[in-house]
Amino acid sequence: MKKQYLLFLTMVLLILSMAGCSTYEQAKKPEKQKKAELTVSAAASLQNALNDIKTAFEKEHPNVIINYNFGASGTLQQQILQGAPVDLFFSAAEDKFDKLVQDGLIEKTKGADLVGNELVLVVPKDSKKGINAFEDLVKADKISIGTPESVPAGQYAKETLEHIHVWKIVEGKVVYAKDVRQVLTYVETNNVDAGIVYKTDALISPKVKIAAKTKENTHGPIIYPVGVIKNSSHPKEAEQFYNFLQSQESIKILEKYGFKGLH
Repeated sequence: MKKQYLLFLTMVLLILSMAGCSTYEQAKKPEKQKKAELTVSAAASLQNALNDIKTAFEKEHPNVIINYNFGASGTLQQQILQGAPVDLFFSAAEDKFDKLVQDGLIEKTKGADLVGNELVLVVPKDSKKGINAFEDLVKADKISIGTPESVPAGQYAKETLEHIHVWKIVEGKVVYAKDVRQVLTYVETNNVDAGIVYKTDALISPKVKIAAKTKENTHGPIIYPVGVIKNSSHPKEAEQFYNFLQSQESIKILEKYGFKGLH
């Protein structure tokens, strides 16, 4: 009887000892690291390239999730000015970006001009309107450009049409769009006879053809700056992504989609 009691006691002590070790091991294990989520407000024209860059970055930095907010640079700039929780801003125009630097929302040292682009005239693939140059827009019934006040591509388009003295003739035919991708959609669906978009947008669509390219002296320089927002809730990770965007790997992706390197 005594022997059985001792055996039972030994087993109880052994079980208690194992449970203690298990609890200690659990306590030693670090808590699973919470992933940092970054919000990147970026010009609509960057969509395809940035999705590829996101895949490459998240593979290298599994602790970071990139969420994009695509739109017209002017609209995105206004959202940031009004306090939207954004970590990085990738603009299609220097003036929209510089405004945030002036207002102290982006530090000059954490901003860089990354790539350039070209402006082109696009028409539906099967167009029979004979629009082969910007001057031919007088033949169109409807033309689409981005709203010049908020869409940089629209601003450059208006400058070009003014430069070649066509703007006053075609102004009444213009259908304004909320961003450059909407202009592309209007042309793809034959809702307009022509549109003015970035070369990078034209290249991704099999439903449109490039009728003409603008000359660089007809509009302001098309430069895309990127920077970290000062009150980012994840400054360390935001800087990691900012540096990654400037890497050779990212520039190659951007160039693959038709953007121009600046160096």
